[in-house]
Amino acid sequence: MSLEYHADVPREFGKNLCACISCHLVKTLDQFVDGGCENCGFLGMEGDKDRCLECTTVSFQGMISVMDPASSWCAKWLHLAKMVPGCYALSVQVEVPPDIKEIMGENGRRVHEAG
Repeated sequence: MSLEYHADVPREFGKNLCACISCHLVKTLDQFVDGGCENCGFLGMEGDKDRCLECTTVSFQGMISVMDPASSWCAKWLHLAKMVPGCYALSVQVEVPPDIKEIMGENGRRVHEAG
């Protein structure tokens, strides 16, 4: 099976990784600034570092690489079955800003907050 569309994988691992607060995609902050989030274009992160800082978090636990989200039981368990192939955080600890929460709701995304 050929996957034509996928998320960028993190260019490096360590302290520079962050996760999208909406879909939990993991990349470096620079990658989010350069290309936005492949799953959450509605957040408008591409080219806007301040927006990327609002819509990502460094507070996440674990990471999984998903090659075929539609057939992966783990992707289904983590509600990633409709996301693009890529690296995802297992859990994200964040308080979602009200304006971002509203945008997520308007785009059919559930808000998973810490607490």
